[in-house]
Amino acid sequence: MAQIHTHSTTYLINGGFDHTISPFDRGFAYGDGIFRTFVMRDGLPENWLLHYQKLVADCAVINIVCPSAELLMSDLQQLFLPDEVAVAKIIVTRGEGNRGYTLPAITAPTRVVTKSVMPQYPEERFAEGVNLTVCETKLALQPKLAGVKHLNRLENVLARMEWHDPAIADGILLDTDDHVIECTAANIFSRFGDKLLTPSLHQCGVAGVTRQRILELAHTFSLRVSVESFNLEKLFVADEVMICNSIYGAWQVKNIQQKTWSIGDLAGNIRVALKA
Repeated sequence: MAQIHTHSTTYLINGGFDHTISPFDRGFAYGDGIFRTFVMRDGLPENWLLHYQKLVADCAVINIVCPSAELLMSDLQQLFLPDEVAVAKIIVTRGEGNRGYTLPAITAPTRVVTKSVMPQYPEERFAEGVNLTVCETKLALQPKLAGVKHLNRLENVLARMEWHDPAIADGILLDTDDHVIECTAANIFSRFGDKLLTPSLHQCGVAGVTRQRILELAHTFSLRVSVESFNLEKLFVADEVMICNSIYGAWQVKNIQQKTWSIGDLAGNIRVALKA
């Protein structure tokens, strides 16, 4: 087991506290890489197996060799103290290359692990639900990258620039065909009776680990799951709406623009199940 490092730096690059990123790194130059974000608690990454499996799968989609689980775990143990709760982010890029899009004959992936303070969300987001907006920025359709958490997140950046009201927790992203896809930093679910619906991500969007876990947990609440394409009009007639990610778990949605829902039990029940 790696020794805990007390260095004040909040990131590791290729296992070193003093290493740097080259300007020729393809992740920096082209967004040629992938990432995962999750909670570190008591020195361990939450839901590590699922996050690492997704890391490997996403690397495979763009043909990057994923670092081993042992190597990444060693990085995490160096960076995080055994008694802290914080947010970890793992970034894997293709590594350095010459100018131009052509892949170098040989590449050595760059791995970065960062540590961030655990966000202190307002308690009312858990107790009363959250407000969402609908973003004007649309997600482009790219089936080859659909579901992958790649580094090309400029659409999310542009969408997040659209609001400054702290009362709005997140923004809904539609694709160019006006299908509901996700939020800027979350996946989205809606309940219609005993049917739990989440958007199809076969054309674009990020398939989050918490989304995966909820789909697997739904049967414990006697909910039938469905993954399909739908628009805002259908979302607005749902009995309940919920958003989720790996940091806060799940939040009930109480308002989207002019549509309001009374607080339900879905997100609270899901949060309890996710923690269990």
